[in-house]
Amino acid sequence: MADDAWGIDMEGEIAVIVDDVPAGASVDVARDAIRLVMLVNDVSLRRLIPDELAKGFGFFHGKPSSAFSPVAVTPEELGEAWDGGRLHLPLCVDLNGKPFGRANAGIDMTFDFPTLIAHAAKTRPLAAGTIVGSGTVSNKLDGGPGKTIAEGGVGYSCLAELRIVETLENGKPTSHFMRFGDTVRIEMKDKDGHSIFGAIEQVVEKQAAE
Repeated sequence: MADDAWGIDMEGEIAVIVDDVPAGASVDVARDAIRLVMLVNDVSLRRLIPDELAKGFGFFHGKPSSAFSPVAVTPEELGEAWDGGRLHLPLCVDLNGKPFGRANAGIDMTFDFPTLIAHAAKTRPLAAGTIVGSGTVSNKLDGGPGKTIAEGGVGYSCLAELRIVETLENGKPTSHFMRFGDTVRIEMKDKDGHSIFGAIEQVVEKQAAE
């Protein structure tokens, strides 16, 4: 990144890769089109996003390149953890070597993947290889916002959610966004503790001048 004042944030998500999906596809057709599942760090630049959204054209500069897990697997390889639309396993997010998030990707996912895919295909076909992300993995606690791992919760998959909770509780955020030198690791393990997709591990570095 050229500037860590942009509000650099990780977003730990699940993503699927689809086969060809026709325009106007039903949810059932969308479900049958899911071919592979993987992890994604959907990087966000939080301090650039508000001005972009205010212009009415959505994200562009606030969403730089995403990073994907080194391995994608078929839904069948996930066994009972995959219910056809959601992946029911904790997403492990570590920040600077410490546990930051362990939220279960299948719990509290508002729209499952077939619904998301069908929505994306409402007015256009999706070509084979199209990637659809879940949105940031997050779990509620007793119907309210989650808590950090240190507080007995499952933590978070992005810093923005933590900062919002801090603002609700303290009137202002106390955690900063990622800075140069910070490291994020995103991984998911099966019930036996084996890494399913490999790990996304990234260090925030200053972009070299050209």
